[in-house]
Amino acid sequence: MLLELQVKNLALIEQAQVEFGEGLNILTGETGAGKSIIIGSVNMALGGKASKDSIRQGADSAYIELLFSVGSDAQREALKAMEIFPAEDGTLIISRKILPTRSVSKINDETVTTAKLRQVTALLMDIHGQHEHQSLMDIHKHLEILDAYGKGKISSWKEKIRQEYQEYRKLKEKLSSMDTGQEDRLREADFCRFEIENIEEAALKEGEEEELTARYRKLSHVQRIMEALSSAYEALEGDSLGRAVRDVDQVAGFDEDLAPIRDQLLDLEALSNELGRSIQEYMDGCQFEESEFRQIEERLDVIRGLQAKYGPTIAQVFKVLEEKKKRLEELENYDEIREELKRKVSEAEKVLAGDCEQLSAIRKAAGKILAEKIKESLIDLNFLEVEFVMEFRRLDHYTIEGFDEAEFLISTNPGQPVRPLKAVASGGELSRIMLAIKTVLADTDEIPTLIFDEIDTGISGRTAQKVSEKLKEISRTHQVICITHLPQIASMADSHFEIAKSIKGKETVTNIRRLGREESIDELARLLGGAEITEAVRKNAKEMKELAERAK
Repeated sequence: MLLELQVKNLALIEQAQVEFGEGLNILTGETGAGKSIIIGSVNMALGGKASKDSIRQGADSAYIELLFSVGSDAQREALKAMEIFPAEDGTLIISRKILPTRSVSKINDETVTTAKLRQVTALLMDIHGQHEHQSLMDIHKHLEILDAYGKGKISSWKEKIRQEYQEYRKLKEKLSSMDTGQEDRLREADFCRFEIENIEEAALKEGEEEELTARYRKLSHVQRIMEALSSAYEALEGDSLGRAVRDVDQVAGFDEDLAPIRDQLLDLEALSNELGRSIQEYMDGCQFEESEFRQIEERLDVIRGLQAKYGPTIAQVFKVLEEKKKRLEELENYDEIREELKRKVSEAEKVLAGDCEQLSAIRKAAGKILAEKIKESLIDLNFLEVEFVMEFRRLDHYTIEGFDEAEFLISTNPGQPVRPLKAVASGGELSRIMLAIKTVLADTDEIPTLIFDEIDTGISGRTAQKVSEKLKEISRTHQVICITHLPQIASMADSHFEIAKSIKGKETVTNIRRLGREESIDELARLLGGAEITEAVRKNAKEMKELAERAK
């Protein structure tokens, strides 16, 4: 679960620290107080878009930090597979620093990519944004929801089909590429033979280019080499070192401490003589032959010409050679290979079709159960006379996820046929349908923390009360963090936070603080009464809080 959120220099927030609790955490505040900034900061920390404009005016950077507690063994194993290891006390710190030109994300002080960050945080938290219910208008989302619900059985079949589909598509593309006319094939075969002959005639050898390049470099600079060695040889042949040996040897008998110096000079003289002989031997053997130089130059031209056409290395040229030979064989045996490829495509399609049928059957069984559970949840959310089903259609082609197209259908009035959500549901109804779906998924989902950003869009009265009860139900098995405008929902809070704006100097800042019980009642009164809070309104708020406490 999410233990703590820290935000510094983000939008209107100078510094904020929030310690969340178990169960239902409620955030309330006036419109424009900065509630969206709080959820936005969490989104940014989880790898969402972070603009430089989000940095507080006058600050160099913004910083967001999330402290999680990782409790379940399944989560620990999943994180371990990604080489992410919580601390000994089970905590995990995710942070993001937003700079004007870039942002840096870290997990436990180790910098990670955005892709890896999203992989990790997908195990820890699910955010239901203000407009996420609109995604229900897209029927592709419906199949995604079903697969998430039935992932225990569905995931393995989807992975199997993914691999089969990729192989099937690869074979089909290869077969399609063979649909060329005979004249084109003959022309391509002739060109393949020419390229094969061109490469084979060169008789390339691995390591040849490096060896020739080194020899060419030496021959190109042989005059400079000889001049440098001649100068070095003359320096070694001078008498300075010999004179030094003789001078020290003459006085070494007067002081035994000079013996080591004399011995070192003798060693140095011997080394100098040996070095002189080595230089002389090299110079004697260093010869420049114009014919050899030209042969090397021409050979390198051949090698580099082939590399320019077929690849930057000899190994790459050999790889192209094998590809050309393979392609020539295909062209020369076109009919036989094409028939064999057609057979493979047919076999691959047969296997894919069979497994898609299996997946479809599993989905339909899971879809029936899912639709029934969503219906039950919708009834709890004040859809009193509701029908909810999942309809399946078979696509006329295969995809990486099978051949199913699935869509939720609903009827909210008795006697009316079920119809697509986009044709029936209003914004408030879609919001409740998404909450019902989240409730059902929460029963099978191991994600410990769920965030709902203004789930109360378009609802009020008795329906709002039902939504609050549903959120409370989810919070029994998950940590729930919810931004709301409705007192019915806020009254159910296990932990209630107020988000408010204030003036600090000449600047507007957003603050967040945890409310005590009496302060929470005052905030409920504000939500109930608006601008003027009378004693009657506060009494109503207190009664609402007491009723919620009894319901919990």
